[in-house]
Amino acid sequence: MPDTAGLPGKPRNKDLWMQHEQQHYVNGTWTAPLQPALLDVVDPSTEVPFTRIAVGGPADVDRAVGAARAAFPAFARTTRKQRLDLLRAMLAEYAKRRHDIAEALAQELGAPIRFGYERQSAAGVEHLQSMIDVLESYRFEEMQGSTLIVREPIGVVGLITPWNWPINQIVSKIAPAIAGGCTMVLKPSEIAPLSAIIWSEAMHAAGVPAGVYNMVQGTGDVVGAAMSAHPDIDMMSFTGSTRAGVLLAQAAAATVKRVTQELGGKSANILLPDVDFQAAVSKGVLGMMGNSGQSCNVPTRMFVPAERHDEAKEIAKATTESLVVGDVRDQRTDLGPVAGRAQFDKIQRLIKAGIEEGAELVTGGLGRPGHLNRGYYVRPTVFGGVRNDMTIAREEIFGPVLCILPYRDEADAIRMANDTPYGLAAYVQSADLRHARRVAAHLRAGNVFLNYPAADRAAPFGGYKQSGNGRERGRWGIDEYQEIKAIIGYEAA
Repeated sequence: MPDTAGLPGKPRNKDLWMQHEQQHYVNGTWTAPLQPALLDVVDPSTEVPFTRIAVGGPADVDRAVGAARAAFPAFARTTRKQRLDLLRAMLAEYAKRRHDIAEALAQELGAPIRFGYERQSAAGVEHLQSMIDVLESYRFEEMQGSTLIVREPIGVVGLITPWNWPINQIVSKIAPAIAGGCTMVLKPSEIAPLSAIIWSEAMHAAGVPAGVYNMVQGTGDVVGAAMSAHPDIDMMSFTGSTRAGVLLAQAAAATVKRVTQELGGKSANILLPDVDFQAAVSKGVLGMMGNSGQSCNVPTRMFVPAERHDEAKEIAKATTESLVVGDVRDQRTDLGPVAGRAQFDKIQRLIKAGIEEGAELVTGGLGRPGHLNRGYYVRPTVFGGVRNDMTIAREEIFGPVLCILPYRDEADAIRMANDTPYGLAAYVQSADLRHARRVAAHLRAGNVFLNYPAADRAAPFGGYKQSGNGRERGRWGIDEYQEIKAIIGYEAA
């Protein structure tokens, strides 16, 4: 059991909630797969499988889609109050399971237990509460002259979520779909599936009507592909890699369904010369290294004035070396392992590329931290003297690896920041907020963060370019799940 002393509440007996791994959730019940197959779930701290999940096939997808399709007409006609009551019930039941979520994430993802509770599982609470607040005033109807503009639920939606922030992305999709009156089929990541099982138990306990929410476990190339091409799914919402997003869009094209995607990122963090470098560099390192660097929107490219490059390296080195890497069940741990062998190998390949292409290894490097002899642990790494044409500056590493890039002047920093196929997020640090705003206006990214602000769960989230299309969260999240109908002549001229 994790060391949960000091955390609010109490986890349930693990044997009570780990009982649905080999089932799907369809039409309000836990059901056996129609095409039985099992897949190991590996603990990245030990590299050893600790359970097995059922993985579905096209027949399981058909059954779940059929349940969602049958439930749609009634759920689409529910009132705002009914959906608000349902979201509040979901929030209450989910809040009871936060310890279970944190425990599951420690084992399936390698998330440190405190981080899993205070950041990962907390995100579910925050997104649900934010969506409740948004739905209370969301405008489903408005008059434009004599024409009534109506927003109606798009239909059955297919949701595919990633392993790095599993609950965050599950709730970011399901909450607005419920608010908008849609029914759905979820395929969570097969790498981190247990948190989705606990979420499904909370949905059931909240009284979500049968067929409104369905979950099919499985792999992207089977279950994800079947969902993307399914003629009775009206929309796909996907979070994952750009490569997988392209394949999904291609599969969805034949049925002309709507596709929204949140994909990769390589976010720039521009430190302007007037900023407090001790604070700006250290906060940038900590923000980037959290979750073992496995976040799509963190500031992985730090741009600093060339004359302060050495200073930035020293601060980044000290901050990085202060991080505790190790036992995810120890509340003092900052970083756990990365999610699996494939991710570990990719990060090692890119660290090696950085060294071979001439970047300066400030701290970290290849292999595990010296005190660890097993698990997919990566040495927190900082490179200095990085050029924007280097592999480590171009590819999304998705690990605890920071690139520091010196710039000549502000125009040079903006040019390099935008010189990327991605456009999910960007960051600007300045002692002069007006100056930071001017720089932000030039950055091609869906979110720009000025001076490390507090999170805004109601702000639209999504990217430019190969970081995807569409937006999640806030009223924009509900918008994505709506069709727009114009009833012309609704009022007499």
